[in-house]
Amino acid sequence: MKKLLLAIFVVLAVGGGIWWFSLDKDTRNLMANMPTDRNVLFWSMEERDAAFRAMDALPALAQSHVIDAGDAVYPLPKGEAMGMDVSGYMAEQRTSALVIVQDGKVVLEEYGLDFGPEGKWTSFSVAKSLTSTLAGAAIKDGAIESIDDPVTKYVKSLEGSAYDEVSVRQLLTMTSGVKWNEDYTDPKSDVALFNEHEAEDGLNVTVSYMRKLPREAPAGEKWVYKTGETNLIGVLISEATGKPLAEYLSEKVWAPFGMEQDATWLLGSTGEEISGCCVQASTRDMARYGLFIMGGGVVGGETVFPEGWLEEATTKQADIGSPGFGYGYQWWTYDDGTFAAQGIFGQGIFIDLERNLVIASNSNWPQASGQGAEGDQRLKFYRKVQAFLDAQSARQQSAQQSANSGG
Repeated sequence: MKKLLLAIFVVLAVGGGIWWFSLDKDTRNLMANMPTDRNVLFWSMEERDAAFRAMDALPALAQSHVIDAGDAVYPLPKGEAMGMDVSGYMAEQRTSALVIVQDGKVVLEEYGLDFGPEGKWTSFSVAKSLTSTLAGAAIKDGAIESIDDPVTKYVKSLEGSAYDEVSVRQLLTMTSGVKWNEDYTDPKSDVALFNEHEAEDGLNVTVSYMRKLPREAPAGEKWVYKTGETNLIGVLISEATGKPLAEYLSEKVWAPFGMEQDATWLLGSTGEEISGCCVQASTRDMARYGLFIMGGGVVGGETVFPEGWLEEATTKQADIGSPGFGYGYQWWTYDDGTFAAQGIFGQGIFIDLERNLVIASNSNWPQASGQGAEGDQRLKFYRKVQAFLDAQSARQQSAQQSANSGG
């Protein structure tokens, strides 16, 4: 789809409008609905349908770095089909892709919104969990000495701000105590404003915005979801490793684990990856990332994480004020031991270690936040899949026992 859209842009630019009528109806509809402004939170549904599959093909909106895949591809063989009807769920969620993997095999794979397995859909905040992976890798590599180091040890330009008192751990758990507004419906919120911020000379755009924020609570005492702080983690990792995030992710995970396609990571206005958002990847490769995490982050027989990191990252480290839920190191956690990466408008990777289960999905919800009906519906779907697989396993065990007994 990316190559198709780029080709269309070139044709329209050099060949004139006559070529427009040679395009199929669906492609013309997508092109007609491409947004012309950068504020994704306030695009129409039609604009999102068109743009979410082509964010890195719209250089007027954002540039990107390539996350290179390697030569070998991690296999995703087909398993026994679940036989679960997901058509109604996908229609209600406005799902573009749903890939369910159990025991390393694809047991369900469905697409909607005229999207397909070769396409790449933007991740939004699913990227936060990839950034968490890179933080763990940087600690294993010795680039970050300790999770309890002050943030200003690595990002010197934050000195003299409210982040003087904040540790790397508190950034990862979003418990810095620095004031932030993540209201996706408010055009005056921090999450809306910081994308349009003009950086001070010589500063990363995220640092330029975040260093001016006031403190509202002592560091470590209050959890508030802050996309800007994940962006700071990305700055910190790049400063510590001396590498762009896309290059580091390719080196540590994307190429050696065996992702099938190159991915891309959108850049902020000063040319660094927006680490709290916006990795464009195929849904099958996001499922592979779930398998990488479920397998302990092992590549070539060695883990990319320090000992104990992944267990800490994917279990509750911060109370978010919602019974049964928590927040780890850029992962959403559930008290039953499952955990998830989540992005606005319905992007997600759900991981269930007990059932050896990964559910990767992309959508375009009517609203950004998962706090409404769509988010509740998705969680119910995860539970429904768990119950379906449990019942299927019980039937298989019963049949096997009956066969063994000769009954």
